[in-house]
Amino acid sequence: MRMNPTEIQALLAQYGISPTKSKGQNFLVDERVAEREIGFLDIRAEDTVLEIGPGLGVLTELVVPRAKETVCIELDHGICEHIRSKFGAEVRLMEGDALELEWPRFDRLISNLPYSISSPLLFKLLDHDFERAVIMVQKEFADRMAAEAGSDDYSRLSVNTYYRARCELLEQVPRSRFWPQPEVDSTVVRLEPRPAPFKLMNERFYMTLVNLLFQYRRKKISTVLRMTGQAPKDLIGSLPYVQERVEVLSPEQIGELADSICAIRSK
Repeated sequence: MRMNPTEIQALLAQYGISPTKSKGQNFLVDERVAEREIGFLDIRAEDTVLEIGPGLGVLTELVVPRAKETVCIELDHGICEHIRSKFGAEVRLMEGDALELEWPRFDRLISNLPYSISSPLLFKLLDHDFERAVIMVQKEFADRMAAEAGSDDYSRLSVNTYYRARCELLEQVPRSRFWPQPEVDSTVVRLEPRPAPFKLMNERFYMTLVNLLFQYRRKKISTVLRMTGQAPKDLIGSLPYVQERVEVLSPEQIGELADSICAIRSK
């Protein structure tokens, strides 16, 4: 099923919804894409599925018959009215900002993420205990999520994602599959949390160091450490990789650097 723009506009007008860029309201209108997303999520009968931003319900109507419980978080009041009217008690609807609300327990998450909140929402997701998530994000954002050291897309997002979860880029979705049509294509991504792939002396410091080094990604690591005071200046030369830039270091190598700094600071 594919809704045409006239049908979408009539439905939105019925509930007083005016799509805005600030809310990232580009509605998926191709159910074939939605069906593939649901297939990637592999919902089981005992699962609680959380959907962020249900929009017109194209994903929601595929989740409801498969899951034990469907929970939707939606900020737009008009869309909430539409979801209540369409699904009634079949969906537990939480009206509010997904970045501010406390999320309920869930097994699986699905979302066509608004581009404007992709980064903070991803980090919030990775702080939760879940089994699988399928999200659709801007192609450029997805490329950064899965990027490896040395590539142009490699960033703190790449390192944080790698440290916390398996990340697979599954399918590129043309902008024509949305209304209003966005300016960029999207990518469907599957995330599965896993134990950290390497041990750290201090995970919090590691994350702090990652953020600092990528903030000054074009500078040598030795320069960044001197600028930010993260290590004694007279000992920086003894640390590994300090003549490199962070963009060429793997997450594991950044971990080695973080542990070396922690060892010096603990003496």
